[in-house]
Amino acid sequence: MGLNGCCSCVKYLMVLINILFWLIGLTIVLTSLWMLTDPTFMLSMTQSYNHYHIALYVFLAIGILITLGAFFGCLGVCRESQCLLVSFFCVILIVMVAQIAAGAWAFHNRNKLDDMVRAAVKSSVQEEYGQSSMSSRTVTFDTLQKNLQCCGADGPGDWATSRFNNVDRTNIVDIAVSSMNVLYNIPESCCKADIKDNECDKWRNLKFGGPLNTYIYQQGCVDKLIEIIYENWVTIFAITAAVILLELLSLTFALSLCCAVRNQHYKA
Repeated sequence: MGLNGCCSCVKYLMVLINILFWLIGLTIVLTSLWMLTDPTFMLSMTQSYNHYHIALYVFLAIGILITLGAFFGCLGVCRESQCLLVSFFCVILIVMVAQIAAGAWAFHNRNKLDDMVRAAVKSSVQEEYGQSSMSSRTVTFDTLQKNLQCCGADGPGDWATSRFNNVDRTNIVDIAVSSMNVLYNIPESCCKADIKDNECDKWRNLKFGGPLNTYIYQQGCVDKLIEIIYENWVTIFAITAAVILLELLSLTFALSLCCAVRNQHYKA
């Protein structure tokens, strides 16, 4: 005999919630895979290369867990199975705890965001750009400079001390103005969009300490990247909070259905 009355309404709500979870989980999985395979994602510049991929794998794992939890939830509701409902409860609880922990960490370190982004972008400019082993990072930074219309971390002068200009950075403490290239090149992506390729090759050769020409972007990428993050900060937290509330509601429904199924078995 199936559940009826209020429990029947809860069953339908649980199915609806789990469909939403399935869509959310699938979206997270597909987005994670896209970000892992597409080197042009500008978000990757906010962290070091290794940390970015670790974060994406964690994000992917959360998406898989949500999708798996939605499967357990729907199947548990349809079969009125305590085992599947408990499995759903455990999976969603793990996801919710992970989300709360990540949100708390992000909120606690929000004042350090500028330094984290600045360090990651600076490292990309100075250490990674143009290196054969970091080709994906080079593509990402070119995309960043073109889309945000910026050059370097704090400005074009950052490229003077970059490995891109064959500067030896093995002993960073001893690098001084005297050891910098008097003339240095900047990437083609620093040239403004309306500049032709042959003109770009001419104007991207700069003199250290000299005036910047008007054919290249003169603002650094760090400030623009941080501005984009702050613009979407509230939206990200709002979506996360909404998902956590939905998860909390689903946990309550799962417990209610578990109790109802158990009571029904006792009566039987």
